[in-house]
Amino acid sequence: MVRGIERRRLFATTEDRQDFVTRLEAVVGATGVRVLAWALLPTHVHLLVRTGHHPLATAMRRLLTGVSRPR
Repeated sequence: MVRGIERRRLFATTEDRQDFVTRLEAVVGATGVRVLAWALLPTHVHLLVRTGHHPLATAMRRLLTGVSRPR
């Protein structure tokens, strides 16, 4: 599970959600992580994954870097 700081919204717009899904697709391709289930909620994300060629920490760092950077 990934949660916004102080339970703030992670996704303000549909474009924010799509950007997250696009980054998730890229991470899956680059790391071999398999996504078994997922849910994007306004303040948090649930992911059920199986690790691939790289450690889970590597995949999550790649995925979440885009969420934490200001635009």
